Amino acid sequence: MSEHVDREAGSRPAAPAERKPRAQTLRRRAGRLVWNVLLITSGSLLCAAAINGILIPNRYLSGGVSGLSLFIFYLFPAIPVGVSNFLLNIPLFVVGWLFVGRRFFFYSLAGMVIFSAALLIPFAPIPIQDPLLKALTAGIISGIGSGIILKSLGSGGGLDILSVILFKRFSIRIGTTVMVFNCALMAACLFRFSIDAVLYTLVYLFVTSQLVNMVVTGLNQRKAVMVVSPHWDEIAHDIMETMQRGVTLVNGQGGYTGTELKILYSVITFPELSRFKELVRQRDPNAFVVVTETLEVMGKGVGNQPHW
Repeated sequence: MSEHVDREAGSRPAAPAERKPRAQTLRRRAGRLVWNVLLITSGSLLCAAAINGILIPNRYLSGGVSGLSLFIFYLFPAIPVGVSNFLLNIPLFVVGWLFVGRRFFFYSLAGMVIFSAALLIPFAPIPIQDPLLKALTAGIISGIGSGIILKSLGSGGGLDILSVILFKRFSIRIGTTVMVFNCALMAACLFRFSIDAVLYTLVYLFVTSQLVNMVVTGLNQRKAVMVVSPHWDEIAHDIMETMQRGVTLVNGQGGYTGTELKILYSVITFPELSRFKELVRQRDPNAFVVVTETLEVMGKGVGNQPHW
């Protein structure tokens, strides 16, 4: 049985409500709009650079809607990749209107338009000779670009819409959904393209999915910490007052001694980890501390679940 100390684990103390002037609110909203459009635009340019600068000159494939657009382009070069990408996104946005939030929908709509326009930009081929290095470089550029887009309040459309729906409903990580879908797509492409092109594309897709996971959640990973110490009350006070993080007390019992004890449980951010360990060390150098990774955290203050 557990009991709460002041606040739930990981939460920050509630700040008093303040009424902000209308002008300040409008400036904040305008700044948020500009920032999100900047994220979407920069990410779209990176993805377009990977496609136009590496994939198309080497006739590599891609995944999702952009991969289908490339497939159409290789068969019918007169149809630009950006045009087919825009048209293929229309049915996905119909589904997105039903299952995702309106704010995410409209930002994603803007992202799809920006990405489709970026695909029309004639990027110069990136001068890399080794085919494997080409695939790796394209995956790094595209993964960072896709992750930057998903750090905004929207997406680039396409498979991102489906990925977000699955993430919200089943907690399936975005990069995982993309990878599984694209593997099925590559299996179908074996009937039309050489096995070398498909294998290099799989390398590109794998690197892309890993970079997307890293940018979207990996760099924002939370740490769950547990502390067993006879100085639990002092440590709990320091966590709440010094670090402004909540603590949950769990009643425990020593397996060998049978002594009753208190286990502290809290959730902190990665940059706070070294500070947390130093705080515990100062109170009790012999404290038993366990630090574990979290997949996602829901809750005000320390939560890292995406905003979709």
